[in-house]
Amino acid sequence: MPDFDREERPMKASAIAHPIQGLIKYHGLKDTALRLPFHGSISVCTGPTHSHTTIEVLDSGEDAAQGEIVARIDGETASGKALDRLRTVVQGVRDQVRDGRPCRVESKNSFPQFVGLGSSSSGFAALAVAAAEAYGWQADSESISEVARLGAGSACRAVTGGVSEWIVEPERSYSRCLLAPEDLDWRIVVPLVEHEEPTDDVHREVVTSPLFEARVGYVDGMLESMRQACVESDLEAIWVAAEADTLNLHAVTMTGRAGHLTWQPATVAVIHKVRELRTQGVPVWFSIDTGATAYLNTPGEFEDRVATAVEGVPGVARMLHLEPAGAARLVEDHLF
Repeated sequence: MPDFDREERPMKASAIAHPIQGLIKYHGLKDTALRLPFHGSISVCTGPTHSHTTIEVLDSGEDAAQGEIVARIDGETASGKALDRLRTVVQGVRDQVRDGRPCRVESKNSFPQFVGLGSSSSGFAALAVAAAEAYGWQADSESISEVARLGAGSACRAVTGGVSEWIVEPERSYSRCLLAPEDLDWRIVVPLVEHEEPTDDVHREVVTSPLFEARVGYVDGMLESMRQACVESDLEAIWVAAEADTLNLHAVTMTGRAGHLTWQPATVAVIHKVRELRTQGVPVWFSIDTGATAYLNTPGEFEDRVATAVEGVPGVARMLHLEPAGAARLVEDHLF
């Protein structure tokens, strides 16, 4: 591996990444340290929601000891598991360029955490992209996605953006884009339902469900169907498959040893509203990751009607209007 000239490195870099909505979702990890899943998965990035991260590489004697990482997330000093995961991503980048210098990190989310909107996906994707730039690692997005994955599995797909697939191979586990977000008549209505359920807890329990092996056997066919729908830009086929996979996923979640029930009464009420809308001729389908908030996928002309139908559901905190978003990218706007 070649040495890198520190004088050519920018030292400070910032990036923005968008969180993901799972379409064919991943559930459970066969290797928790490397965050390697049991099977592949496909998601779509959602904007304008985003995480914005700035990282600055420090000289070893400046404000920090060699290798130390000081970080703040949404104004709070990072510690514990959150800091450990952040360190893992930064170290993954530093290992590529043999540079152990400390750094300072600041990250802000434009949307709330712990409501099932994938803040970890966008947060670690933005961190990986910014760290690669700051430490001078010139890598393609697939390689950066492998490092982002070390912080959160879903982060690999937030690096490549649009509709992306998390590829699981014997030697590599990375993301590639299947369908770019441009010119898609795809709107995503999100009635936020607040409920804190750390996804790590849910992923740990997955293998204790008697339905898990059936899910693993079913996923390959669903992945192929979703790939084909992306090739044909068949949005309705994508949305139908995402809803079907939601029910399969949560059947596994609910039947594990701990019986995780992340849905709230408002979640179920939203599901019934969606089904009622379909009987009225409105093309809308729900998708729910490992949380309580549903993504409602629909064409642009029906966006307002869908939002109006669910905004009065008790327990819905507020409404977001989203659409497919692109890959993680560098920006010139630094947070410090």
